[in-house]
Amino acid sequence: MKTLAVFCGSSNGASDIYVEVTKKLGKELAKRDITLVYGGASVGVMGAVADAVLEAGGKVIGVMPSFLEKREISHKNLTELIVVDSMHDRKEKMAKLADGFMALPGGPGTLEEFLEIFTWAQLGLHQKPCGLLNINHYYDPLIALFNHMSDEQFLHEKYRTMALVDVEPSGLLDQFNSYEAPTVKSYITEKQT
Repeated sequence: MKTLAVFCGSSNGASDIYVEVTKKLGKELAKRDITLVYGGASVGVMGAVADAVLEAGGKVIGVMPSFLEKREISHKNLTELIVVDSMHDRKEKMAKLADGFMALPGGPGTLEEFLEIFTWAQLGLHQKPCGLLNINHYYDPLIALFNHMSDEQFLHEKYRTMALVDVEPSGLLDQFNSYEAPTVKSYITEKQT
């Protein structure tokens, strides 16, 4: 894996642990020579992961819609900042640039970005790993919801397990390196073909 897209919050969160573990991820990415692809902001967990990668000598590509860039929240010291027209364009560009996708704690935008890319994986639009860095057990409710979806047969088990989870950056990155995408679901049976 050469590039990792990280979806995360533009706030620091209620506990210092969110920024602490985010910085560990940034250092780990630089150590493994993995380029960070993220939303391009200088604030919150987003800024912390970018700063940590850069401070450790790594590369960071920010992708930011022009309306946010005009609010002067873009990070000014990135390896590269790509300004796009819309939030949709941001997600599309990040998806093209990344070899894998990781969600750190964040709000509805972070969740929406992760769920869309996770859905694309289920549909076979990409075969890249998707994971949750479960800092401070932040994603426990989402993991429980995925388990409930599986129990109620709205999410096949092989797709539920596509959402890789770890509390440590190195552990999640190790899972990404050994990830193999499951076969894509088809609604056509042999009798219909």
